[in-house]
Amino acid sequence: MSELPKQPFDDRVLVGFDLADDAGVFRLRDDLALVQTLDFFTPIVDDPFDYGRIAALNSINDVWAMGGTPLTALAITCFPKNGVDFSILSEIMRGGLHVLSQNGVALLGGHSVDNEQIMFGYSVTGVIDPRKVATNAGARVGDAIILTKPIGTGVISTGIKFAKATADVAAASIGTMLTSGRDAAAAMNEFEVRGATDVTGFALLGHAWELARASGVTIEIESSRVPLIEGALDLAAGGVLTSGDKTNREYVGADVQIAGGVTKQMQSLLFDPQTAGGLLIAIASDRAEALLARLQANYPRAEMIGRVIERGAHSIVVK
Repeated sequence: MSELPKQPFDDRVLVGFDLADDAGVFRLRDDLALVQTLDFFTPIVDDPFDYGRIAALNSINDVWAMGGTPLTALAITCFPKNGVDFSILSEIMRGGLHVLSQNGVALLGGHSVDNEQIMFGYSVTGVIDPRKVATNAGARVGDAIILTKPIGTGVISTGIKFAKATADVAAASIGTMLTSGRDAAAAMNEFEVRGATDVTGFALLGHAWELARASGVTIEIESSRVPLIEGALDLAAGGVLTSGDKTNREYVGADVQIAGGVTKQMQSLLFDPQTAGGLLIAIASDRAEALLARLQANYPRAEMIGRVIERGAHSIVVK
């Protein structure tokens, strides 16, 4: 989108596409704004119902990451007219609707196209008080960095695809993806968090890099404190990686410094693209322990993984 000409200035656009945030925010009045996002992807699990559920949460999470309340959704479906039973599409959409209904999001319709590769997701619209928006430009020097969910869904999804992930590892990954961000959004509002993003396709380091760049700071990450889904490290050590491992490294380029003691497989997980990943939250250090305790009631693997410091030679420093 950086190649597109800039739109005419509109001061109602509070968050646009210029800082690669999770969702756009458009002010309707002083106390009300729209939050809008769109996301869809190819199947990452075998069960179509679970795929639909994960796709729905992955889309809604972008609204929660801004601190917003999701209200409506439009489905986006790519599905072949021939060769695949339409009952599979029904199960995918049933799974998505199940999650939407659980979270009070009304499905208004959608659009489908004939396509050889199955893809599914949603465009989601929510609301927010424009004075309480959390963005990836909101991290401040002295903040602590909290991650709400463990990482590793990308390598595990690849492991599932090639029958290299055990049933227990696959179940742990699916359970992580199906853990809603709703309670995290409520906690963010309660603690007046203004700096946050969700961890999805650009991986932990890619999204942390966006947070650091937009905020004009450096983020230090302690790799030993980053929570991992059980089995993910072994799969990465066995070379079970996604194409995102390479592209996410290219995305951040030389602006990430990784200490020599961080193992190759751990680096792969830090660059592993996530689906319906956790929220990455920046909060003043004197309030971080209280927020972490609040989060761990619903996200037992939530962890304080780093801190925000003055902008240095690199946007991200991994120790």
